[in-house]
Amino acid sequence: MGRGGWRGRGGWQQADLPNADDAKAWFSGRLPDGWFTGEVTVTVDREEIIVVGELPALTEQFDDDAARAAAENGRISRFREDTRDERIEIARQAEHRYGRKVAWGARLGGSEELFTTLSVPVMTRLRQPERLILDTLVDAGVARSRSEALAWAVRLVGQHADQWLSELRDAMAKVDDLRAKGPEL
Repeated sequence: MGRGGWRGRGGWQQADLPNADDAKAWFSGRLPDGWFTGEVTVTVDREEIIVVGELPALTEQFDDDAARAAAENGRISRFREDTRDERIEIARQAEHRYGRKVAWGARLGGSEELFTTLSVPVMTRLRQPERLILDTLVDAGVARSRSEALAWAVRLVGQHADQWLSELRDAMAKVDDLRAKGPEL
C-alpha cells in the first residue's frame, strides 16, 4: 500500500503494520483464566506488544519489606516458569495477527518484572549542545554511554510529561479519524 492509501496510526512508518487497536481485548479474551487478577495492561508500539498483569496477592505475613519483596519476586519468577509454554504459544498467535513481537510481564505488590523485552536501536542526529548533555551524563557516571544517557533522558521526559504525551496521543488519534473520513487520493 503506498502513501496515498495509508490509513494507519502514526503515518507512513506504520503503513504496513496490521492494526492493533483491539490487542487489549484480544489478549483479555485469549489469556487463561486465573493467570491475572483484574485487567491486563497491553502497551503497543511499532515493534512490540507488552502484556502485563497483576498476580494474585500473597497471603503470607512477612517480617519486613525486604522479605515481602523477595517473596513477590519469587512468585513472579514461578509464574514466568510455569506459564512459559502457554505464553510462547499465545505470543506466536499474536505475532502472526499483529505483526509485532510480544513481551510479557507480571506485577505483584510493589514488584514488577518484564520478561524478554526488545531493545530497539533508534537513529538520531544531535548537534554539539545535545551531545555535550549526553557526555556530561556519561562523565558523571549517570550512564555508561551516550546511548544509555539518551535512553535515560527519554525515560525522564516520559515520567514528567505523561499528561502532555497522553493529550498528544489523543490528538493524533483524532487526526487519524479525520483522515480516514477524508476522500481517497
